[in-house]
Amino acid sequence: MNFDQARKHMVDSQVRPNDVTDLNIQKALQTLPREVFLPSEFRDQAYVDRELSYAPGRSLIPARDFSKLLNALDIEKTDLALDVACGAGYSSAVLAALSEMVVAVESDEKLAEEAQAHWSALGIVNAAVIVAAPEKGAPKQGPFDIIIIPNAIETEPTALLSQLKDGGRLGAIVRADGCSKGVIWRRSGDAFGRFEVFNSSAQVVTPGFEKIKTFVF
Repeated sequence: MNFDQARKHMVDSQVRPNDVTDLNIQKALQTLPREVFLPSEFRDQAYVDRELSYAPGRSLIPARDFSKLLNALDIEKTDLALDVACGAGYSSAVLAALSEMVVAVESDEKLAEEAQAHWSALGIVNAAVIVAAPEKGAPKQGPFDIIIIPNAIETEPTALLSQLKDGGRLGAIVRADGCSKGVIWRRSGDAFGRFEVFNSSAQVVTPGFEKIKTFVF
């Protein structure tokens, strides 16, 4: 399989036609080898236009959804970013191309080791991973300009919102009542604006952000 060609086709068919106008995002997605962040048995599916689950609670969401979330975050090259539940490290690698420094949080020690190994192999030096519970974030390393959760969530990311700088943005795919939407929170002082920006097809929910199941009698 020609991965370079598949990557270009992904950007041309899934990213550019969906109002992702940031050329830095387009370049990062076309440059970074998405396939190397997947187990070998999934690599030929790296550029398909659907969510690809590769570990419990971890997936690569469609490039269309991921790029629209990044685009809505208005990332600047001087930003400090937090990647929550980074998995094998693809989302952090893209963030590293767009921001000054990325702190990644991953609860699975094996995935965290894989992420760091992938970044080292690709020469990415402005990303580092912490083994910790995703829902708790990384309060000692913040506050952050940008926080992203690259899989779906079902609950409000309250602890993460408190780790935003004034003016900071948090992006996530929020899943409720069988529907998923890309949502951006913006901090202004002690207030947080919440904006739904696009419909999403992502369904894999990040551990720690599941809605508590209740029984109805």
